[in-house]
Amino acid sequence: MTLWKQILTGAAALASVACSTTPPKGVTVVDNFDSQRYLGTWYEIARLDHSFERGLQQVTATYSEREDGGIRVINRGFDADKQRWKESEGKAYFTGEPTRGALKVSFFGPFYGGYNVIALDSDYRYALVVGPTRHYMWILSRTPQLSRDVTDKLVAKARENGFPTDALIWVQQK
Repeated sequence: MTLWKQILTGAAALASVACSTTPPKGVTVVDNFDSQRYLGTWYEIARLDHSFERGLQQVTATYSEREDGGIRVINRGFDADKQRWKESEGKAYFTGEPTRGALKVSFFGPFYGGYNVIALDSDYRYALVVGPTRHYMWILSRTPQLSRDVTDKLVAKARENGFPTDALIWVQQK
């Protein structure tokens, strides 16, 4: 395969994932989702590795309303190697009914990826969120730490849904 063909194939594969908003096959999002209760700051407890958060600790995601009906997303984390904070602003919109935890989020212009809430505490204290493939997964909490029982429960749910939980990165929070 020529280099040019490899580049085009890689770009097409990346675009197909970057633009996918549905959850992975067989994964169900939560119903009875209330975006107003979901707004505010969430602490990242664990994640699967990916380039846009690689090496970051003390990661948070803060959600607020946008004037256009969407949700403003501010992701923030500390890069210990560079001794500085990194922050990204994005926007999210529901992909269907706003009572389902299925959204699309963009940090890069017209490209959207899936943001699918597949487990959510009834009091909105913790959540399990996945992307469009089984390579994207986050455990989020309203507090910097979660009990072992809760993390075990969320990891078990992720494992049942085919996510590689042995590869989870446990985020340092202060």
